[in-house]
Amino acid sequence: MNKEAIGVEALQELLTRGPFNRWLNFSVLSANDEGIEVEVTWREEWVVNPKRRYTHGGILAAIIDTAADYAIAAALGRPVPTISIRVDYHKAAQPGNLKAKAHVVRMGGQYSTAEAYVYDVEGSLVASGRGTYYTAPPRS
Repeated sequence: MNKEAIGVEALQELLTRGPFNRWLNFSVLSANDEGIEVEVTWREEWVVNPKRRYTHGGILAAIIDTAADYAIAAALGRPVPTISIRVDYHKAAQPGNLKAKAHVVRMGGQYSTAEAYVYDVEGSLVASGRGTYYTAPPRS
């Protein structure tokens, strides 16, 4: 991380400023040069199929996008806008908390790329993705 890198507590504060991220209930577990790890507390509202009880793919995409964004935020000291994101689903995410691990692939002056991986309570990969983010300095 660069000289502006922030720690777990500061990253948690940044992450939970937005109502949507608070609703998803993110907890930052770690933030270091290798990336970040977050946990999200499962909610009944995430169920898309009441009979099978798996989590909606949009929730998994939001977790991937947020984790990748905040891997960049940990290095820059601020979250950044998403330009594009690709998500792959590997298996249905059943009820239970999810963990996401994310890292920066490329940090650029204008655009940066990060990847995230979401795991279920058993440690199985349920979704993964890569995003491009606008990292140019904010205008004054």
